[in-house]
Parts: sequence; C-alpha cells; structure tokens
Amino acid sequence: MKRVFGTIEAIFDSSYLFLALTIGIVLLSTASGNPARLQAGAAAFTLVVGDAFHLFPRLALIKTGQEDKLRNALGTGKQITSITISLFYLLLWQVGLLVYSPKDINTWSLLLYALTAVRIILCLLPQNHWRDRFPPVAWGILRNIPFFLQGLLVAGLFFVNRNPVPGLASMWLAIILSFAFYLPVVLWVNKNPKIGMFMLPKICAYSWMLMMFLSI
Repeated sequence: MKRVFGTIEAIFDSSYLFLALTIGIVLLSTASGNPARLQAGAAAFTLVVGDAFHLFPRLALIKTGQEDKLRNALGTGKQITSITISLFYLLLWQVGLLVYSPKDINTWSLLLYALTAVRIILCLLPQNHWRDRFPPVAWGILRNIPFFLQGLLVAGLFFVNRNPVPGLASMWLAIILSFAFYLPVVLWVNKNPKIGMFMLPKICAYSWMLMMFLSI
C-alpha cells in the first residue's frame, strides 16, 4: 500500500512540475506588451523552481527509500521552497497591482514587502534545523506567521477586486484553500506524517492559481 501511495505521489508531483513549467513558458512567451502577464510568468517560474528543490528529493526518496542519505537534500529543499514561495506571493501581489491598479495601496505594499523580508530572514536562521528529521514545531509556526499574513494581504487584494477580471475572480479562494491545506501540515505533521498528504490538495490549489494566470 505504501508503494502504491508513493507511486501516486510521484506521478502527481511530476505532473505538477510539468504543468507549472509549461504555464510559465506560455506566459513568458506571450507576454509582449503585457507587463502583468510577464510578471505572472516570473511568478510561475519562481514557484516551479522553488518547488523543484523540494520535490526532486521527494521523488528520489520515493524511488530509493533512503531517507537518511537524502535528509540534507530534503531539508535544504524545504528551506529553499519556503523562501521562494514568499517571493511568489510578492510577485502575485505585483500582478494584482498591474491588473487592477488599486488606489491608496502603498502602505499595504510596504507591509507586504516587510512581511516578505521577515519571513525570509526567519527561514535563514539556523534554529529552524531544516535538516533534522523532526524540526522544531515552534519555529515552523514562527516563520509561518508572516507568511500567513502575506497570504491574507494578497487574498484580500484579489477578493476586493474580484469582479473586474473574471478569469482571476477565484484567485482569493485558491489562496485561502492553499493555506487551509498547509496549516495542518505545519502544526501536526511531526506527530502524524500522514498529514503531509494535505500537501497534495495544496499543490492543486497552486495549479489552479497558475491556470488563472493564463486569463491575464
């Protein structure tokens, strides 16, 4: 049964990376004269590159089962992904600004940049113990506080402006769902590794977000 689930995860992760890369290429190759589409392409590539650092070691683990040998790669991959996903939300915010041109948004933009900086700094601190088999939950919660606030800000931007661009009308919902699936992993995956399966619907939410970029 474990092998079956491992095969399903491997197919799922590989399909996601291929889809994200394809969407990124399409966005960038058709972005002439459309800065929002160019920014969306950059966001897609940031997401796929960051996730690749995490998912490639996961695929190797599924194939070999050698967790001890792959622990450093798995930990480093999680750290890189944690940083790049914060940059993804920063770029997603910029996409929203280009598409909607909201007024009186500078203060919120500064707050988002500050949260991104705090999140990245927290991710770089050695207290995270990224390469441990069971990293400290307290640090997982601490570094995700600014990340969740990032998500709320970006979701709020797309919720308030959900009507002008129909193709992006559900972006706020995809963001909220991604965090809803991610939160149990942060809190309880050390106690029950099976909770890590919530990352699969989280990836679905990100795939949905990327596909919405194509409407820009």
